[in-house]
Amino acid sequence: MGVKAGLAALCVAAFVSVPAAAQDVTLVAREGGIVLTGTLQGYDGEFYRIDTSYGLLTVDGQGVICEGPACPELVAPKAVIRVVGAPDAAALVPALVQAFAGSRGLIHEAAQGETYAARILDPTTRKVLAEVSFTPMGPEAATAAVLSGAAELKLSFRAEPGLGAHSVAMEGMVVLVAPDNPTPEISTVDLARVLAGEVENWAEIGGPDMPLVVHALSPDTDLQKALADRLGQTAAADVVHPDLASLAEAVARDPWAIALSGRSAIVPARRLPLTDSCGFPLLPTTLAIKAGDYPLALPVSLLSAKRRLPLLAREFIGFLRSPASGEAVAAAGFIDRSVTRQPMTADGLRLINAIQGAGEDVTLEDLKRLAGIMDGADRLSFTFRFEDGSSTLDAVSQDSLADLAQLIAAGQFRNQKLVLAGFSDGSGAAEANLALSVERAAKVAQELAVIAPDLSPAQMPVVEGFGEALPMACDETAIGRQLNRRVELWVVPDFAPPGTPPLVAPTP
Repeated sequence: MGVKAGLAALCVAAFVSVPAAAQDVTLVAREGGIVLTGTLQGYDGEFYRIDTSYGLLTVDGQGVICEGPACPELVAPKAVIRVVGAPDAAALVPALVQAFAGSRGLIHEAAQGETYAARILDPTTRKVLAEVSFTPMGPEAATAAVLSGAAELKLSFRAEPGLGAHSVAMEGMVVLVAPDNPTPEISTVDLARVLAGEVENWAEIGGPDMPLVVHALSPDTDLQKALADRLGQTAAADVVHPDLASLAEAVARDPWAIALSGRSAIVPARRLPLTDSCGFPLLPTTLAIKAGDYPLALPVSLLSAKRRLPLLAREFIGFLRSPASGEAVAAAGFIDRSVTRQPMTADGLRLINAIQGAGEDVTLEDLKRLAGIMDGADRLSFTFRFEDGSSTLDAVSQDSLADLAQLIAAGQFRNQKLVLAGFSDGSGAAEANLALSVERAAKVAQELAVIAPDLSPAQMPVVEGFGEALPMACDETAIGRQLNRRVELWVVPDFAPPGTPPLVAPTP
């Protein structure tokens, strides 16, 4: 007998030999030969979770017969889905849960109260299938609740090591001032100075000669921590607030206040236009936020511990990728995850920036090649970026890649050619930047092939690189360089018959 076969036989013998008399349940394999005994920890309608002498095990209910007094009814029990976390995204939870119930033909019944609590019921029997709640909670307490099992999901503007992330929406942070503040705009450089506490008077940043007062959320809130991570600094606030609603109201009352707030919570204040360090406008449009071109875009996610969620909770997570989910997100005032498509010619600002920002290393031929491929193309909001100093796609890009694979497999791009267009910042030699942009685009194509191995070569995007030829912002700041390092997704009409050379040749 071989070593592997001998070990397998010993394992089977050990499973069979465990006495069941003092245990809550016994799981017997339907095909015989294996018996597991232990204390039942849970059953979600699909899987048993039992504590055995070999440790905590998860067992597929379809493959075993449960014997013993603790065996559950063979139906999915009521799911309890407790969501905790960021109050500034709380509007998303009831909107999404109600849309999820509606998509299944189930009844959504919300309770009265300051915090959200609801039941999901079967429309025929009115049996309670799930109880869902949201409790506002600080980031550390919310993480502890998820890890301890006191909550199933954490609503957050930040990803966390050790927790799984499920993308829900995007939020664009904007600069708020009072409606009667006469300042015309603010640059990212000046905004950084303001948030660092280096500006005391509006005259220092192009405004009137009046004292400047910085408002912000409390530094221990989830959103403020996410902003600090994004900006690389904590705001030196003169006045702090518990949530975005009170922040906007306070800024609107103070003619010399300034703050960062979510795009979904501007009123009654007004948005102060933001430019990059060279004066190029940075607009918080839907496409710019989805694509990550807007520097103050933040993802909103549901985080979960590395354990099995109840069946209905897993189905809810799957629902987050559906069009109905996107409609609910938009209705709640946030940016949904659905793909947005825009003709390249509609974004004249980018072309102007490409010409104005072209350095000595970007030739007229480079710009002609870029314009030739852009002609007649549309840009999709899927834009891919990598973690700093890494060849690993960031969390938002990984979600976008999974969405792209589903759309290609569903035939959404028939008679069209997809182009992965890589770009770099302007640091270093132009030749090296061009090679790096091609390498990044090729890396995205490789990742797509890994997660969608069934896609045919004709369905796969072709790869192009343009180096520093189409900057999104100036390279003078770290945020500007980060915006410029990206891989865009373009769609080009392609009605050529099979065998015709592609409109854009794949880069070897």
